[in-house]
Amino acid sequence: MDCFSYRNGELYAEETRVRDIAESAGTPCYIYSRATLEEHYDRLQAAFKPIDPLICYSVKSCSNLGVLRVLAARGAGMDAVSGGELYRAKLAGVPMSKCVYAGVGKSDDEITGAIQDGLGLFNCESEEEFENIASIAKKLRATVRVALRINPDVDPQTHRYTATGKKETKFGVDLERARRFFATYGRDPHATLEGLHLHIGSPIYTVDPYREAMTKTVDLVAALASDGMAIRSIDLGGGFGADYESAQSPPLQEYAAAILPLAKPLYDRGVRFILEPGRTIAGNAGILVLRVLYTKTSGEKRFVICDAGMNALLRPSHYGSFHFIWPVEPGSAMTPARRTLDPKLPGTTTHDVVGPLCESGDFLALDRVLPASIKRGDLLAVFTAGAYGMSMASRYNSSPLPAEVLVSRDHAEIVRRREDFQTLVEHELKPIALQLAPSATTELPR
Repeated sequence: MDCFSYRNGELYAEETRVRDIAESAGTPCYIYSRATLEEHYDRLQAAFKPIDPLICYSVKSCSNLGVLRVLAARGAGMDAVSGGELYRAKLAGVPMSKCVYAGVGKSDDEITGAIQDGLGLFNCESEEEFENIASIAKKLRATVRVALRINPDVDPQTHRYTATGKKETKFGVDLERARRFFATYGRDPHATLEGLHLHIGSPIYTVDPYREAMTKTVDLVAALASDGMAIRSIDLGGGFGADYESAQSPPLQEYAAAILPLAKPLYDRGVRFILEPGRTIAGNAGILVLRVLYTKTSGEKRFVICDAGMNALLRPSHYGSFHFIWPVEPGSAMTPARRTLDPKLPGTTTHDVVGPLCESGDFLALDRVLPASIKRGDLLAVFTAGAYGMSMASRYNSSPLPAEVLVSRDHAEIVRRREDFQTLVEHELKPIALQLAPSATTELPR
């Protein structure tokens, strides 16, 4: 479900015309629907109600403060993978006690800041990292809670760049090492090793990998119990899909049905559960609106050249990902019935939808069905762009970053201003001399 719909041949975001937003905010711009964010969060909470999880929204999927504040008001915690994301969570009003912090490369300053702010849980990825967290906690005379990220060696059947649960990944530790890890560090006085964390990949469109991963986790909990190590929390990660195409992702109830039979007995014994959804909340809650700059034909190819491409939305060129694209005002006769179109649809032809950058890989869609009448000045909507859209955007070719707009029924507000050329260079205008330590002088031989 999302709250973007065509009415009388025009696209609306909730009760607001997308054309009106684009004319006011300019293009390219991201538009987010508050109602979609809230409904997807509520559905997730309802699906997993039997284990009453702390839902920690994955900040990396869409880190705009306006979006974070919507979810914080719903009661969400936050899943962060950097000090910057923790800072965003704090600015959004999320208590640090409801935040979890993952990532393989936490710096000393980031760890220190998280401890001082009262972080809820560190998700630890390696032996050296645990030792460092414990050492910093000791210096601060603090006690922190830690979960060990494990790799259940499950194939999530997703893109290799986003498969994170296999044994040969940079994330976490394999199951064989996990018991040794607890034996070595399980009784540290400053870093309480109390939980397990798993995140097998994203997006995942079948429930079987979750069932397999949870089965292995239950077995590990039992093995650790036999070693005298009690598990108090399990962070199940995220990775649930979004509907890039019509009904592509299973209902949340199907994911829950695969996980709950294994998780509920642990919950009944006092284990608390955490979820880290990102895409399944934010993906269908956002669109990217572009303006057509030019159309052209080259050989047998027809091109639609837009005012942004991979600089605004990297997923198609980076992952080969599909995003449905359609005009904002196609007219009633061309209003799409679904997000996969018949290539023989009357009045359409195939185009490559590309951006303005000096890269052959700068595209949003290849051989895509679009109205044959598309022309310079038309607005295009790129759907399911709310997750890993703006958060992965770049300034390549010195392209200012897009605006972001949050819609609530018939009210729209800019929640990130569009960059201009001044903001592009503001960090470069005043060089600052570094205060370097004096270096030893070496006399040259005579």
